[in-house]
Amino acid sequence: MTSERAYHHGDLRQAVLTAALDVIRTDGPGALSLRDLARRAGVSHAAPAHHFKDRTGLLTAIAAEGYALFADELAEAPDLKERGVRYVRFAAEHPAHFHVMFRPDLLRADDPALLAAKDRASAELRAGVGGLPPAGRGDDDRLAGVAAWSLAHGFATLLLSGNLDGAVGAQDPEAVFRSLAELLFAPGSS
Repeated sequence: MTSERAYHHGDLRQAVLTAALDVIRTDGPGALSLRDLARRAGVSHAAPAHHFKDRTGLLTAIAAEGYALFADELAEAPDLKERGVRYVRFAAEHPAHFHVMFRPDLLRADDPALLAAKDRASAELRAGVGGLPPAGRGDDDRLAGVAAWSLAHGFATLLLSGNLDGAVGAQDPEAVFRSLAELLFAPGSS
């Protein structure tokens, strides 16, 4: 009965998002079903469609929420290296969001909330690159941004998939990432 009460108080949207994140975390986005999420929330099978229309709408809402959280995380970092650390931290703390955010095949690319959140996160990443001294970013800010993004995203993806377990071992992944970022973006490395 608690889920029905939550629904009547307007919490169904968040209850479905939370349940969806649990499913994605354990079984991946392919395992999502609005009918199953409705069952978990204790509401009719049509109730989630009221908020999300369909599975794509739900995944788009998850990605938009993820990008907003991601932008908040990046905004707190003073420089590019720490933005990379925040990138890795975000992936580790929000793996379900992370898995969905970078899967455009699962999302409504024209969704206004998604576009706004992505733009905000991108601006935070660009600000980090813009803060590098010219010697640390080369002649093309855009390519420096791609390099930084590739390093952070690649590291985070390898970390989440367990592929860095042997290489990182018991070391703090954030400290390892800082070392890698220093190698790539050290002053005078261009």
